[in-house]
Amino acid sequence: MDIESLKKFLEKEGGNYETSVDSMPARFIEPFVSHGIKVDLVEPGRILCSFKVPLRLVNTGNFLHGGATATLVDIMGSAVIHTVGAPLTGVSLEINVSYLDAAYLGEEIELEAKVLRAGKSIAAVTVELRKKKTGKIVAQGRHTKYLAVNSKL
Repeated sequence: MDIESLKKFLEKEGGNYETSVDSMPARFIEPFVSHGIKVDLVEPGRILCSFKVPLRLVNTGNFLHGGATATLVDIMGSAVIHTVGAPLTGVSLEINVSYLDAAYLGEEIELEAKVLRAGKSIAAVTVELRKKKTGKIVAQGRHTKYLAVNSKL
């Protein structure tokens, strides 16, 4: 790909993206990605959900986009922190995602988030995405959050 084509790709030149993107509501990304999640189980330190891969979250290969997967790890990782009594979910320090398989358009996946540790200032969680039909792991994520956002460090 030549430099001008790459520039057009990144800047989305030639399309009417500016009006549609700028008209989106503030903080739209979380509901955009998480819409359609069904909560199957919530217990202290664990959340289990199911989700059918929607068209809006697939890449050109017709499977769940890596960015959407990372966002699901972020959302689920933050949510599970509440199950252990944390009043705030804090701010992300680190998110790591290992992509192990593809989840295709319309395929049902299971998301399981578990708290590894939640202290006064740091929480660490894992989030696993699995194919609901086979149990095969699609992605594994680890999310570390700083909880003491109101401290005077």
